[in-house]
Amino acid sequence: MPELSRSQLLVYAVIAVAVILIGARWIRSSGNGSAGGAELSFAAGSAREAEGSQDVVVHVAGAVQRPDVYRLPAGSRVTDAVRRAGGFARGASRDAINLAARLSDGQQVVVPEPGTAPAAAGGQTGPISLGSATVEQLDQVEGIGPVTAQKIIEFRDQHGGLSSINQLDEVDGIGPATMQTLRSGLQP
Repeated sequence: MPELSRSQLLVYAVIAVAVILIGARWIRSSGNGSAGGAELSFAAGSAREAEGSQDVVVHVAGAVQRPDVYRLPAGSRVTDAVRRAGGFARGASRDAINLAARLSDGQQVVVPEPGTAPAAAGGQTGPISLGSATVEQLDQVEGIGPVTAQKIIEFRDQHGGLSSINQLDEVDGIGPATMQTLRSGLQP
């Protein structure tokens, strides 16, 4: 093998460094390694959403460390959303929410604040979230009794959540007249 001159070695070294720099830049831009990468990732996420992505976007609120809107993979459960929001805040009413329920796109997961779980069931001031409501909370809504409340929970668990109030029309025992009443007391 012929020996390389100094100038040839220098040229090869410059080419190698250029290839390494270009490769590193390409890897960084395709990931989330920089602010530009994060913007690229967000834009790609928006494009996936427009194409019917399998991700779900949920709003986690109440007694969690970082309440916010989060994107999670399809098939995620309420426990995944709570974990993504930093976990439960001190004293959160952990048993007042079904951690095993599947998430649906657009769902709001509300972890009750300390001491509010019993009051929420009897003195709900706003619409109840179908995605996180307990049987007791649903039972307090006009037009829903304990049996229908249990059927709604079972339907929600079997279908991976509820993304619309209109889906309640598929629950046995809820007809058009009841649907009109429920619209004011529930939210997806």
